[in-house]
Amino acid sequence: MDPYDVVIVGARCAGSPLATMLARQGLAVCVLDQARFPSDTLSTHVVQPHGVELLDRLGALDRMPDDAVSIESLTLVMDDVRIEETQLPGQRPGLSARRVTMDAALVDVARAAGAEVRTATRATGLLRQGDRVVGVETDGGAVCGRLVIGADGRRSSVADWAGSREYHVTPGGRMLALGYFEGVADLEPRLRIGQIGDWAFLAAPTDGGLYMSGVLCDLAAAPAFLADRAASYERGLRAWPELAALVDGRRMVGPLRVQTDWHGFFREAAGPGWVLVGDAGHFKDFTPGQGISDALRQVDRLAPAIVEGFASDREATLDALLQRWWTWRDEDAWEMYWFASDMGAPGPPTPLVTRVLRDISKRPGGGQDLLRMLDHEIPPSALFTRPRLALAAVRALADRPRQARATAREIGASVREQVRRDRLRPGVVPAR
Repeated sequence: MDPYDVVIVGARCAGSPLATMLARQGLAVCVLDQARFPSDTLSTHVVQPHGVELLDRLGALDRMPDDAVSIESLTLVMDDVRIEETQLPGQRPGLSARRVTMDAALVDVARAAGAEVRTATRATGLLRQGDRVVGVETDGGAVCGRLVIGADGRRSSVADWAGSREYHVTPGGRMLALGYFEGVADLEPRLRIGQIGDWAFLAAPTDGGLYMSGVLCDLAAAPAFLADRAASYERGLRAWPELAALVDGRRMVGPLRVQTDWHGFFREAAGPGWVLVGDAGHFKDFTPGQGISDALRQVDRLAPAIVEGFASDREATLDALLQRWWTWRDEDAWEMYWFASDMGAPGPPTPLVTRVLRDISKRPGGGQDLLRMLDHEIPPSALFTRPRLALAAVRALADRPRQARATAREIGASVREQVRRDRLRPGVVPAR
């Protein structure tokens, strides 16, 4: 048979939406995934409003379960600082749906758009002509395509086979332990993010009448945590009494899910005949719940570039457009990448971070600005401006005069790190 225009490896929250967009533009698309759907995967599964807007455009919301939860408010707790915010009338809510239901809906939408989706099919390598990728080897035979897209997650096989290099790598800060509870009385459509002492938290109601409760400990403490998962998880929950009270006495559905082996990275995102999207090309700390929305955001920008490249019928034009998309991806993800890394750093909240959030909580519109930042409406630098950080540093020193020396060291380290990041800011991918 004739080769496909596009072969996508991975059918979840990046691969299927991209397949839908491309198929609707008349491209011949084949999607490969080793899973059979419905299929679950570990995820915080919170979709920010701009991601929900894309799901709506795709028609995927109509295929979501009726009890998928619209997330309309946020609670952020950082030790003794608390920010409570509800979206204003007219603002689109976020979404919480388990991946076992969300990904199946996305696969159905891709099929309905005309993409061929082959599940239970394992990719085993790339096909090449010279230095150009021209298809995928699978356990069922070769699948040829003019462009191969790796949408196969942070452990991307396509990235490995293509020789994609990681850069701007950050170490993982915390281990995630995720549980689902049934019978929680308060299923208020609220996302809860917390950090109390050495523990961090991410929790929200989700479909199936379940409540997702994530407890995060420092990665250095992971061996001790895993030695007795149930007791460690309970101990973590008790560190935030409000969260513990929600799930107290409720039955956990399924096993406790954990993620320990991870790090943050950007990967080289494109080369002759291939491109990486979603977690395959960029992965950040999961504490602020950005991964699914990031994947959808990237897909929304990548699809038109691919369509334009194919319309030119010139490989060089397609390659140039994919390189341009790669540059956009790095710039778009840059500030949130470092914000997430700081948010998920091990250890208790520092005096400077606590002071900054306290100032935001007291400023009119501060909570709304936080919601807008999490939705990529404004960058972190627009909320955490240098004048505000400088004022917070002065106040942090005054807050804890007996810890002035340690606080001053923290402030100095923060300034040096910001200078380093400014020097690394995208524009040119680091040389090999």
